[in-house]
Amino acid sequence: MLEAADPADKVKAARQAARDWRLGRIDHAFDAALPDEPARPPAPELLPPNRMPKRGKGGSARGRIALLHALAHIEFAAIDLAFDMAARFGAQFPRAFVDDWFSVGADEAMHFAILDRRLRALGSHYGALPAHAGLWEAARATADDALARLAVVPMALEARGLDVTPATVARFNAAGDTASARILQRIYTDEIRHVRFGTKWFEASCKERGLIPSAHWQLLIGTQFRGVVKGPFNDSARDSAGLTREYYAALA
Repeated sequence: MLEAADPADKVKAARQAARDWRLGRIDHAFDAALPDEPARPPAPELLPPNRMPKRGKGGSARGRIALLHALAHIEFAAIDLAFDMAARFGAQFPRAFVDDWFSVGADEAMHFAILDRRLRALGSHYGALPAHAGLWEAARATADDALARLAVVPMALEARGLDVTPATVARFNAAGDTASARILQRIYTDEIRHVRFGTKWFEASCKERGLIPSAHWQLLIGTQFRGVVKGPFNDSARDSAGLTREYYAALA
């Protein structure tokens, strides 16, 4: 999975792995070495955040393509993040943990595929524009701590997507691009479930260790998260995912 570089191959491998896991064709064993970095295709060119061109907010056709491309890149990286979560930390959790993250990986593969298909319908494709080089940094920084990975990836990075996506959907609809808006709405709905998985397993692990989930999340965000927890927050979506204000309000 992590060694598949070509986007089509990675999507196919993700779907196959999720299917094989559901059918019991993959052992609940964690003895395979994981790569430090997932394989990547030759394009897009990966740039540091401070060298990324400004893409606007999706008002123009060009801006909407740039935004869809950025989202496709996030979903492409999210495939690796989900399967790495399952493989790296699955031995520390019940089998249901792997069930959840394999299903997330299959979702992310689907999200990437439909975004790339939409880009092609608009005359572009994944790889046509440069992309952010730092998406794997969160995985690298939390490779030795399951709680830190859960806190940073689903409960901070993906939760931020819940905050910003409704306004993006509204802008696409206002521009008459209802096809793209429907895709983003579908992804938004799935991401609530993904954040819920993160919160569920974070709280379960905290309970086992005698930790207060909200307090420990704030500690991990303060030490492991390179970004900033900032509003405005989509409190309704976050609450649906179990990520209540007691987690993040104090850090905003």
